[in-house]
Amino acid sequence: MARVAIIGGGLAGCDCAWQLARAGVSVELYEMKPHLRSEAHTEDGLAELVCSNSFRATGPAAAIGLLKEELDCLGSLVMEAAHATRVPAGGALAVDRALFSDHVTRRIGEHSLITVIRREIADLDAPELAGTDAVVVAAGPLASPTLTASLIRVVGDERLYFYDAIAPIVTRESIDFAKAFWGSRWKPEDDDYLNCPMTEDEYKAFVAELLAGGKVRPRDFEQEVHFEGCLPVEAMAERGEMTLAFGPLKPVGLVDPRTGERPFAVVQLRTENRDKTAFNLVGFQTKLTYPEQKRIFRMIPGLEKAEFLRLGSIHRNTYVNAPDVLDGDLQLRARPGYYLAGQITGVEGYLESSACGLWVGLSLARRLSGGSVLAPPPETALGALLGHLATKPDKRFQPSNVNFGLMPGLSGKMKKKFRKEAYGARAVEAFASWIERAGLGG
Repeated sequence: MARVAIIGGGLAGCDCAWQLARAGVSVELYEMKPHLRSEAHTEDGLAELVCSNSFRATGPAAAIGLLKEELDCLGSLVMEAAHATRVPAGGALAVDRALFSDHVTRRIGEHSLITVIRREIADLDAPELAGTDAVVVAAGPLASPTLTASLIRVVGDERLYFYDAIAPIVTRESIDFAKAFWGSRWKPEDDDYLNCPMTEDEYKAFVAELLAGGKVRPRDFEQEVHFEGCLPVEAMAERGEMTLAFGPLKPVGLVDPRTGERPFAVVQLRTENRDKTAFNLVGFQTKLTYPEQKRIFRMIPGLEKAEFLRLGSIHRNTYVNAPDVLDGDLQLRARPGYYLAGQITGVEGYLESSACGLWVGLSLARRLSGGSVLAPPPETALGALLGHLATKPDKRFQPSNVNFGLMPGLSGKMKKKFRKEAYGARAVEAFASWIERAGLGG
């Protein structure tokens, strides 16, 4: 029986282990918690969600929605857990993060071919890895310093990184419901989001404090680089006084029942769990210091007495220059038999990381049995994501979520409102054809 070691029990590592075990491969899954934690992790379970509890949009009109459907078709454990622990979030897929981690941890622990070993692997030449048929490094963007140093020795001094900021969570009991109201931007009758309306004066005062508030500084030897899709709220505010009002605080589609009018701006809160006892400040990832977060975020109407279950924080996300250091199978060019999976490859997002791990597990299982698997076409969400990791950019390689921009362009002219649907329809057809040709159906 083939034997594979996986370093890291996050989303990528768990979906990779699941695919390998389903194919009859013996897996040793190494997770350094609870003996050692990154600065962002707090719980002991596998597949811990450290940022938002949202897996974003559903449906084929969104690239991430397509990726969900493809992962479902390929037997993703992460998607199984997400469906089982879903909480209301309008058109998005959000989960109860504690139940989600419990589900993945239980399922991994129940599989007879997966052994979870709670131990840090600090080096790619660690003795625990000897004798394995392959090693998958799925340690995430917060791999331990020693493991990161070992990886750098293999790939060269390719220290590319960006900062990912975590949004705060507040308790339901501390919200003033006399000021906040339920409703979704696109479906006002829905109660998946709680809205805190702002007048123009309240908004401008809030932005001024965001700009003036004290922030956590990066260390002297680190260059601060933000991922465009997850900018800290104060970094967005720095782009102009009205940037937030046209971004995460836009009031479109919302009417304050107290006034019967649309607010100047709206801060949206999304439920964190099924019981709606905790709420995430949507779009409020931040690098403000803890005292400043409490002071400034309590300026939001309805949150004057907010009790914070978690304050925002920042952490460095390390990733490799994938087009240079990985081959088409996500194998290290400089170390055959060693593969990378998840955010450390340069994908960004929960499900993108999961998809990366799933693909490594799926393709590696075929390879260990003497076969191969046809790569998904670039018209599919999975294929587009893998294509991003293989394509050398004009400038510097940067992390990316799955998006239609990673796919080949559509042929012919088309009205803007129909383009997403067209991308989706083409992707669904391409994925169905690939499944059949690759022998992955059924």
